[in-house]
Amino acid sequence: MKTGVFLHPIFGKHDTGPGHPESLQRYNLISAELEESDFFNRGVIKLEPEKASKGIVLSTHSKELFRKIETAVRNGFGFLDSDTVVSMHSLDAALYAAGAAINAVDAVITGEIDRAFVAARPPGHHATRERSMGFCLFNNAAIAANYARQKYKEIERIAIIDWDVHHGNGTQGIFYEERDVFFFSIHQYPWYPGTGARGETGSGKGLGTTLNVPLKAFTPAAIHRSAFEAAISEIAGKIKPDLIIISAGFDAHISDPLGQLQLEDLDFQMFTKVVLQWAEEVCIGRVISFLEGGYNLETLPKTVKSHIKALAGSE
Repeated sequence: MKTGVFLHPIFGKHDTGPGHPESLQRYNLISAELEESDFFNRGVIKLEPEKASKGIVLSTHSKELFRKIETAVRNGFGFLDSDTVVSMHSLDAALYAAGAAINAVDAVITGEIDRAFVAARPPGHHATRERSMGFCLFNNAAIAANYARQKYKEIERIAIIDWDVHHGNGTQGIFYEERDVFFFSIHQYPWYPGTGARGETGSGKGLGTTLNVPLKAFTPAAIHRSAFEAAISEIAGKIKPDLIIISAGFDAHISDPLGQLQLEDLDFQMFTKVVLQWAEEVCIGRVISFLEGGYNLETLPKTVKSHIKALAGSE
């Protein structure tokens, strides 16, 4: 098995300003953690993405959203909403993040690698079709899902698993009426952005293809793990995906300043292994994981590393 990790220096240049939790240090410390040992070997390889075209982004997002980001970046520094900041390198970073999404799809579907982790900033799961929000500019996981179905005939059904402490409202909204994309989020509730109640299950042709598991603050890790396993079992009875995408937020970690859940590295490893086992059963192990949240700079790099090790089957 071979796992590809997508890295690019531009991800460390998306400057959100002093004191912002989604800081450029997130990427720089993760990158340093992976580079400082013999982490990259025959089983885990480093890959550098290409920049996505505007057309790739517009397959998921509106022209108005793209234009708004372009204008804000051209002005040098600005807020897209109260906590979503752009600066001179932000659009490039977001386009390389989208490029990593489609490059990961190509590499996994063609068999160049078996699994992928995209260590991109800015993150993506809060970005809707029309709006950047929650630190997110473009929705990387959604771009990957749309691209995979458009380019590869063998990819008809996709499951997106989101374990960030915050509900992935953007991803949910993009696929809420889609029959062949199943979205699952397990998250703290009520919490930002206020969505993700049990009753949100999809609509139209997509009715029943959204599953939310809201958890109260300070839910014990054992209950969190049990709920995750039960949800994957439930989803497996509804869909046999041809590709599984993970929105891997690590802000459900017990030490994270932006969440109040109780997970540790071993719990994220367990989540990863549960998803991989399902993937081996239904889609020859095809899994692509995206970095979402995670804001404790002391713990995040090692947590990410342990997740990648679990993806590679070495943890």
